[in-house]
Amino acid sequence: MASPSNTHAGVASIATNLASVRAQIARAAALSGRPAEAVRLLLATKTQSPERILEALAAGQRDLGENRVQEGQAKAEALAGRDIRWSMIGHLQTNKVKDVLRFADEVQSLDRLPLAVALDRRLQRLGRGIDVLVQVNTSGEATKYGLPPDGVPAFLHELAAFPSLRVRGFMTLARFTSDTEEVRRCFRALREIRDSSPNAADLPELSMGMSSDFEIAIAEGATIVRVGQAVFGRRALPDAFFWPGDGKSAP
Repeated sequence: MASPSNTHAGVASIATNLASVRAQIARAAALSGRPAEAVRLLLATKTQSPERILEALAAGQRDLGENRVQEGQAKAEALAGRDIRWSMIGHLQTNKVKDVLRFADEVQSLDRLPLAVALDRRLQRLGRGIDVLVQVNTSGEATKYGLPPDGVPAFLHELAAFPSLRVRGFMTLARFTSDTEEVRRCFRALREIRDSSPNAADLPELSMGMSSDFEIAIAEGATIVRVGQAVFGRRALPDAFFWPGDGKSAP
């Protein structure tokens, strides 16, 4: 797959890179017949220090996404009191539910019933709810998390039993490949899953697309794109360090 759309990420300032990504989002949204504000930029902050994140906040970025609970919790504590909406975008273990709910306003990786049970049980104790997205494995790769597409209807039916979980839509990761049509197919599959749901109007969110493919995702209906490297630059460590066994590039 192509490198991140902003090839100068990490050379230019974070504010400049953010402006470039936002302009690309606006252009892609316009081509799909939507306003720029129809697509939410979720800045993936994995491995980034609070100091670098502060630069993004100063440039007006509010929505941040973390892949690991411990890292997200530490950053949320370091940046406490600032106008931030944190999303959990990585695989979530049930034994981390208590910790993730200390900082996250949204969980985009709900992919199994035991996790729904654990989230709902804890939220009931806290007396609050949370927005969630159902993660779907549209690429069919064994190395990726997410429900198989044919398992989505039954899972949505089961989620109706958990009132604290506000199901807002779906999330997916495309196959990491230079074949843009295969990438497009993964995104289109998620949109079709949403559109075929009986309550599609209540499931507006499609979180899909990262630094290397977010423009394709927007063309296929993404309402949230998870972008990190196009803003912060290439990570010093390989993606395999964070997602072992996963061939998909990180945000």
